[in-house]
Amino acid sequence: MDMDVSVQQAKAVEIKGVSKVFGGYQALKPVTFDIRENEFFTLLGPSGCGKTTLLRMIAGFEQPTTGAILLRGAEMKDLPPHKRRVNTVFQSYALFPHMTLEQNIAFGLENLGWAKDRRAARVADMLRLVHMEKFAGRKPQQLSGGQRQRIALARALAPEPEVLLLDEPLSALDLKLRQAMRDELRTLQRQTGITFVFVTHDQEEALDMSDRICVLGDGEIQQLGTPADIYEEPSNRFVADFIGETNFLEVDVLSVEGDEATVSTPLGMTLSAAQKRVSGGGRGWMSIRPEKISLPARPGEIAVDGTIEGANYLGGYTHYVVDTGAVKLRVSKRNNVSRSRMFETGQPITVSFAAESVRILGA
Repeated sequence: MDMDVSVQQAKAVEIKGVSKVFGGYQALKPVTFDIRENEFFTLLGPSGCGKTTLLRMIAGFEQPTTGAILLRGAEMKDLPPHKRRVNTVFQSYALFPHMTLEQNIAFGLENLGWAKDRRAARVADMLRLVHMEKFAGRKPQQLSGGQRQRIALARALAPEPEVLLLDEPLSALDLKLRQAMRDELRTLQRQTGITFVFVTHDQEEALDMSDRICVLGDGEIQQLGTPADIYEEPSNRFVADFIGETNFLEVDVLSVEGDEATVSTPLGMTLSAAQKRVSGGGRGWMSIRPEKISLPARPGEIAVDGTIEGANYLGGYTHYVVDTGAVKLRVSKRNNVSRSRMFETGQPITVSFAAESVRILGA
């Protein structure tokens, strides 16, 4: 057990004060964090936040303007991409169309000087790992998008890299295939024990697969933590807004004591809840997730009267808009009984929530 803990805590990649400036534009402000051995680590953020720039610097395709990147404690500044024990899987797959799948996987191993027998054994192992051994003699154009993605993964994993970088590899796939590939990626990461660094703008992908997530915005780290930390305890409005859906209500902060703030809300009530980066006597934001609001109200929770303004049935959930008069609340109700009764537009309703589900965030 102790051995497993030490491996988990060992540093695969260290990012130390790394920034990147293109001309006069600062794509990435100085950032510092570690990526652990045997970790599925995700860089998450909107377009232009610096996540792909950071990935390219780890790969060696770009050089940092400031700072240092270490792989297992060794500085990588002077190492070209092909000398780094790092491989990249691109969104476009980048397979050689004139080569068979076997030849695609073997290509990098041949360039590394692997002996023929060793190379053949490794190719066979990789095809088995991604369940593509029956297709070994085919060419990429004879495969589906999901199959090409598997071969791109097999080719990148074949040389036994210490870190595998994945640059939005699922974005070209349809929804059902993306969901299936998420499961396969996580399984591959566990089977190989290789550190995966995954770049995406898709919050659901990040929450589903990651051990830890680094949320980037405006070229800097907004929050770094486990999926549960990021979702349940957002550090600021940017994170709360970007990860999942939430209701924001502007509030007056009456007082702050430690990790809790007391606020006056537009719902006509005063409440105390967990706070992040809030100062007393000013304005702030009350954040509550749609699925944390009970419809109809539950006994013992904070009750709010309103009217159903809209309802969208989405299979597993129905999403409601409840007009309280002062604000409109989005409420997500799980359809846990087949053909459960839906609330009608215009229907008076009382919803409720627990103070423990509220977060008060700095303005």
